[in-house]
Amino acid sequence: MPGKKVADFAVPATGGTFKLSERRGRPVILYFYPKDNTPGCTMEGAQFRDLYKKFEKAGALVVGVSRDSLKSHENFKAKMKFPFELISDEDEKLCKQFGVIKMKNMYGKKVRGIERSTFVLDKSRVVRREWRGVKVPGHVQEVLDFVKSA
Repeated sequence: MPGKKVADFAVPATGGTFKLSERRGRPVILYFYPKDNTPGCTMEGAQFRDLYKKFEKAGALVVGVSRDSLKSHENFKAKMKFPFELISDEDEKLCKQFGVIKMKNMYGKKVRGIERSTFVLDKSRVVRREWRGVKVPGHVQEVLDFVKSA
């Protein structure tokens, strides 16, 4: 996917509809995560929150994406004091566009879910870097280092 231009999209998000074409002129970091209020997702979101000012200083916009409802997102964002928006992808439109739905093992059962993944889009909406199967520790710092060097 690196080098591929991302088609415009408009999806429900905290703070209103998120339209990619309205975010021209700055890099966008889309991080896909499995579920609101779960340990890994909470830790990842908290790390993006804690480094948010540094992402802003680098000119980048951070946005979280999961299949949770807008109501769940609103609660998660308020509870965690996230300074960025969360996209509700209940119909899996973005998940399909970025190919992040995978079969995973949960307690010995096969379940369909989001593979934790992060994509950095440049000012022209071209994917510059992707991380799939993300392990949370150290990941957000790695994304920030990439954005600062790009």
